[in-house]
Amino acid sequence: MQVLYSVINFILLVAIIWIFGKKAILKIFSSRREKIENGLADAERASRTEEEQRAAIEEVARNLSESETETAKRLELAASKYVKTLNEQADKEISVINTDLEESLKSMKFDMLHEVRANVVHKVADECRELFSKEPYLSQFRKDEPVIADMILKMVSLTPGDKVYINSKGLLYVTLISAFKLDPAVTEKIRSHMEKLVAAEGSTISFRVKTDEQCIGGLKLRVGDTVYDGTIDNILWTLLTRLKRSPMDKPDMSADEIKKGIISGLKGLSREIDIYQLGRVLSVSDGICWLDGLTDSMYGELVEFDNGERGMLLSIEPSRIACVVFGKYENIRELSSVRRLGMMADVPVGDELLGRIVDPLGKPIDGKGGIHAKSYMPIENPAPAILDRQAVSSPLQTGIKAIDALVPIGKGQRELIIGDRQTGKTAIAVDTILNQRGRNVICIYVAIGQKETGIASIASILKKNGALDYTIIVCADAYQSAPMRYIAPYAGTTMGEYFMNRGRDVLIIYDDLSKHAVSYREISLLLHRPSGREAFPGDVFYLHSRLLERSARLSEEKGGGSLTALPIVETQAGDISAYIPTNVISITDGQIFLESELFHEGQRPAVNVGLSVSRVGGSAQIPAMKQMAGGLRISLAQYRELASFAQFGADLDQATQASLDRGERMTIALRQDQYKPLDAELQVLIIYTFSEGYADDIAPEKIPEFEDALIKHFKSAHPDLIAVLSKGKITPKTKERLNEALKLFKGSSE
Repeated sequence: MQVLYSVINFILLVAIIWIFGKKAILKIFSSRREKIENGLADAERASRTEEEQRAAIEEVARNLSESETETAKRLELAASKYVKTLNEQADKEISVINTDLEESLKSMKFDMLHEVRANVVHKVADECRELFSKEPYLSQFRKDEPVIADMILKMVSLTPGDKVYINSKGLLYVTLISAFKLDPAVTEKIRSHMEKLVAAEGSTISFRVKTDEQCIGGLKLRVGDTVYDGTIDNILWTLLTRLKRSPMDKPDMSADEIKKGIISGLKGLSREIDIYQLGRVLSVSDGICWLDGLTDSMYGELVEFDNGERGMLLSIEPSRIACVVFGKYENIRELSSVRRLGMMADVPVGDELLGRIVDPLGKPIDGKGGIHAKSYMPIENPAPAILDRQAVSSPLQTGIKAIDALVPIGKGQRELIIGDRQTGKTAIAVDTILNQRGRNVICIYVAIGQKETGIASIASILKKNGALDYTIIVCADAYQSAPMRYIAPYAGTTMGEYFMNRGRDVLIIYDDLSKHAVSYREISLLLHRPSGREAFPGDVFYLHSRLLERSARLSEEKGGGSLTALPIVETQAGDISAYIPTNVISITDGQIFLESELFHEGQRPAVNVGLSVSRVGGSAQIPAMKQMAGGLRISLAQYRELASFAQFGADLDQATQASLDRGERMTIALRQDQYKPLDAELQVLIIYTFSEGYADDIAPEKIPEFEDALIKHFKSAHPDLIAVLSKGKITPKTKERLNEALKLFKGSSE
């Protein structure tokens, strides 16, 4: 019964649960079924999506395969072009390297040949000395002694220095030197003659007779510091000096050819009496020699030491003389003799120097062989007289818009380029040289205290642009001695004066006179001269004034030639009131001031128009440029004032803003890339275009492209207008044609 009751209860319980939970149970099962159906539907959709994705992936793969093939082809073509370009560049570089190697080898060969010739010269001199020390020459020399004695006595006289010495000492030293023991009659004849000569001055002599085998033959009479030399040894010395100075006939001369030339030159020498003065070295240090004797010597005169080095006298005191040595002073010994050459320091001049790099003494340092100069001129020359000059009225174009328009330079002018270090001073000078191509102007670049790499770079640029052919580079780099740097600008000016005196136009650049003044200060302090402001000697103003006054435009009676000087001076932190800058500013006819702030702002060249000035002005401009320059300077001045006012953030009216925008574009238009000088007529075209507002709608960053397109258009479509701008003024008719051409250009470019 219990089991029955249990079954009945379970059935009742299930019935109750079914009655009251039917809906919930059905809902649970239906929800579950929906989930299963949704899962099946999602699985079906996923299957279809997977198939679609697989198809898409296959399509992308096919496209990628085709793209890879096309890309590979393009890459292969680009690679082949790139390899070709690389090969061409490599060929060019190899050719340049080969050229440099050839020039280096030529230079090395030339230097070796110079050494060979020097050795041959000395060897031949030794052979001649040995030859003349034997018979039959000895007997002939003895026979010639009375004749040489008579020749000497006819030439002997008391110099001003001898007379001063006699008045102070009451005695004059006389020494007779010969290679052999002299005949007493010859000795007595010379003694008596000198006693009578000195007795006329109320004094006596100290007479000595010496024998010196080095004389080889002949006689030598020394009266005080003066020597009357008729010895064979002096003839050989004269020959050696002549051969050292003369260049080699050709770079590939053999030693035998050199020897034959020396022997033939020796045969042509005549027996003459050579007159010179001797002194001795008291001390030597730091390139300065203090000398004794040489009582009749002059300031700036050349002397030669025993070792063959030369120097120039720069200080003459009552008891001693100071000399600067041009070469190596280490081999000069105290108490060694020094010989007065009787001439001022000079350099070779002429067309033979064009295209060459020389040192301040005119010796070639470019490895291209000797310079066969036909003429020599002293490095110090007087400036042309006022009556020999004419007014500066012919322009010397620099090819730089900011300079030719605002700070013009004329032929015969002295225009200073001044500014801090690394502001583009040398770049202006180099651009000016490049712009003289085809204008029949000789250019001379004098590098004073510059680095050798910088000078080599300038020479390379000039050569690359075809400007080295009409240029002379005088190199006194930073490794040269102070005396060499000191004479460099004077030597370069002398080379330019040669062409000026022959009616040609010359441009000379001194880079830079700050280092030149420092070199002179170094020399002066070593000469114990009193120092003044900034340790410079008192005559430093005269140093540059006598240099720059040699630049001029000669009158038509003197040939009409000109020498235009562009000295460069470096300032410290823009201080143009320093000692050397103010000195040179007062000497020159204007200055181009380069400002560091403008340079760093991207204004190249960084010409400060407010501080830059040309005292020649419109006289040195073509008529069209003269017309445009006045308005340009005024508009730029107005722009600077407005720009300084606008920086305070004030509200500007439309007209003021338009003036600012035009001034900004004009300032950008005056920018110019380095080594790209422009003809004056093209500069006028650009200035006219911006001044008349044809570029007001051009974005500032697009201005360089606009200028290039403008120049190309007018060169191809309106060459007649460019010719008109180069020859005359801008007449109303010309202005009308320019406006029409510019409107057409603007319409075609839009």
